[in-house]
Formats: sequence, C-alpha cells, structure tokens
Amino acid sequence: MRGSRPHETAGGGTDTLAQLSRISLPLLLAVPALAGNFFFVSAEPAAAKLSVCNKTAHTASLALGFFDGKNWGSTGWWTVAAGSCTALIEEPLNGRFYYVYAEHHDVGGAWEGDRSFCVKQGRFTILSRTECLVQGYEVKRFFQVDTGRSIDWTENLAD
Repeated sequence: MRGSRPHETAGGGTDTLAQLSRISLPLLLAVPALAGNFFFVSAEPAAAKLSVCNKTAHTASLALGFFDGKNWGSTGWWTVAAGSCTALIEEPLNGRFYYVYAEHHDVGGAWEGDRSFCVKQGRFTILSRTECLVQGYEVKRFFQVDTGRSIDWTENLAD
C-alpha cells in the first residue's frame, strides 16, 4: 500500500493488527501453502535416459554398445520410425561414452564408426566384444556418443 498511512486508533497509535489482517495476513498464510505445492512439484526426479531420434524419412534399426565398468557388451535391436525417438537406456546415465550402430530399412546404408561390437539377428544382449565370429555373431562398427558425463542424452540420426 504505497503512499498510504497506517490506520490510527483512538489513542493516536497505529492499528498494526488491523492493517496486517486486511492485507498481509491472508498473503502470509497463503505463502506456505503455495510454497508447499511448489516444492512438492519440483521434488519429482527428472526422467533421465539415453535416447536416439530418427530425423530421416525412413525407419532405422539400432544397436547399443556399452562398458558397464567390468564388461564390454552390446544389445539390440530397436526399431525407430522416421521422425520419432526411442529410449535405449531409461535411467540416469553413469558412463561418458556409449556406442551406437544404426541401419536404414528399405534404402540401405548405416551410421557406423570405428568401434567393433558383436551383434546378431533378433533381440540380443552380448557381454563381449571380442571373437564375435568365433562365437557365431556378426561384427558391426559402432560410432561413439560422448555424453560429457550428462545423465540424460539424445542422439540424432540424420541423412
């Protein structure tokens, strides 16, 4: 109430309680309720994950290479429609580097790199990246994804 004077009582003093009850008290009572709602909403954990988005006009298949602190491994296949995204890992990331291999359906071509991992047809998880052929697997060259130690990362595939 800028520019207004406090309400004076018959004794010449200010009636602070009257002023508080008319203006400030409702606000003071509302703040903890609002703050409680604010903190409740913001206390929700963020959904962290590793996602790949297919920014092309064709469906792609993806495989993921990883190091879990003890073993190298690979897992796949995810099918990602044109213009959509999928989560390969649905929890906070704990490594800096992950590896991805992707193939275009129908038109051929692949996104590949210089890191060899084992793959096979159909759904798979392989805890090795050596002697793939001896074990009956194929070898594919995955590209490195550097998350910078982020707990959440999205990689985009584009033509």
